[in-house]
Amino acid sequence: MQIDWLLKRAQLTPSKTALVDTLHNNRAITYREWNRSANRTANFLRARLGVSKGDRVAVLAMNCVEYLDVWFACQKLGAILQNLNWRLTPHELIGVINDAAPRALIYGGDFLTQVEAIRADVAVTNFVALDKSLDGDLLFAERDGCADSAPSSVELTLDDVWVICYTGGTTGLPKGAQLTYGNITFNSVNTVMSWGLAPDDVTILNSPLFHTGGLNVFTAPLVHIGGTSIVCKTFDADQVFDLIKEGGVTIWFGVPTMFTMMQQHPRWTESDFSKLKLLISGGAPCPLPIFEKFWAKGVDFKTGYGLTEAGPNTFWLPPEDVRRKPGSVGFPLFHIEVKIVNDDGECGADEVGELLIRGPHVCKGYWNNSEETAKAIRDGWLHTGDLVRRDSEGYYYIVGRSKDMIISGGENIYPAEVESAIAAHESVAEVALIGVPDEKWGEVGRAIVVTANGGSITQDELIKFCGERLAKYKVPKSVVFVDSIPKTGANKVDKLELVKKYGK
Repeated sequence: MQIDWLLKRAQLTPSKTALVDTLHNNRAITYREWNRSANRTANFLRARLGVSKGDRVAVLAMNCVEYLDVWFACQKLGAILQNLNWRLTPHELIGVINDAAPRALIYGGDFLTQVEAIRADVAVTNFVALDKSLDGDLLFAERDGCADSAPSSVELTLDDVWVICYTGGTTGLPKGAQLTYGNITFNSVNTVMSWGLAPDDVTILNSPLFHTGGLNVFTAPLVHIGGTSIVCKTFDADQVFDLIKEGGVTIWFGVPTMFTMMQQHPRWTESDFSKLKLLISGGAPCPLPIFEKFWAKGVDFKTGYGLTEAGPNTFWLPPEDVRRKPGSVGFPLFHIEVKIVNDDGECGADEVGELLIRGPHVCKGYWNNSEETAKAIRDGWLHTGDLVRRDSEGYYYIVGRSKDMIISGGENIYPAEVESAIAAHESVAEVALIGVPDEKWGEVGRAIVVTANGGSITQDELIKFCGERLAKYKVPKSVVFVDSIPKTGANKVDKLELVKKYGK
């Protein structure tokens, strides 16, 4: 079968505004124009770079319309988008890029230093600059000389991979979730049907496109239904206030840190959210005071739940229950099954257990990682590692995480990775990482460290050491030096005891 969403949209609603490009004077782009641009991009990728079905195309860039062009050009060619997290250090990027071995790496001008640092160590055939270029690299602008007619069609199935979206792992090694056409299609179907999206909906796309949230919470579903995305380089509170006031925004997704920053902004008191029909938080637990401040403004602000491996959209809380069931994520979406299990089997009402998810939106598995795939997806059920309860009325609540993980500003931090980096310092004998509350980021990392015999290191020195090896959001914000780290009866680090003693 041929899968080409933009071709369909260009036929069905050619004059409808698909994108608003805030990076270029709020230029409105119709579905007809976007389809032609994606065609030129696909023809460029095929003719100049030799990209064909199954080839990976990596992008290291801030949000921009060109990024979206590449994503949908990949669909036209049957290629696979590898959306790279620009917060990663060069060391981390090398590992992720080499895992997928992309035929091309398309990079933005904000990341010249990173590209220069990794160039000699990555398995990349072609480097392409979106704007500012390093010597010898192709310019993305060459696509403008390519035909805007559709490339020859490629036979695809819903089981073919469209995106490899990297997520962390409990071992600290990134895992590439393979999101197929079927996964992204059914996430869109679930979202449109269950969340009530419509062709006249408009969203702000300022969540990073290296996250499944940027790609799939609203962007792909709105293409499916024929709505509009306002493309922003990144989150800026002033810009959000402007767009909600004047940009016709009806729906928006963000992480709690964004909403906290808005509520601390001078424009908060005068802000009017009455035109929004849906405002949803995801990516991390959201404190109740954030809900209450939006409710006071008459907004049905609610929390969602999702993960890279499934959708991410998984639940829906009906508007009439938003205030009656604070903190609940509601019910599973239309084509989704869930269950809660513990060691004794399925849980009853108000029993806490691990959330399992099944449905056509669940990813195919992890790229080049059959071992982790087998651990995560068993008998068709995705084992999330998240702790959940269901009340007597059937409403679901996310209780916590069974995985040893910290969520900071919507980013997953896996202690094993950070602990490994810290342990590499010659003055460190033992280390454990815990999460501590943070007003801005929700929670941040705190390293509990035992120094080696004769070793001497300060908090600032250790944080600097981490900063050279880890993305900024992974670096602990504080260090506590101790004589010993408590252990459980099984001789494992007693994280509960550490949190009790040092987690305030």
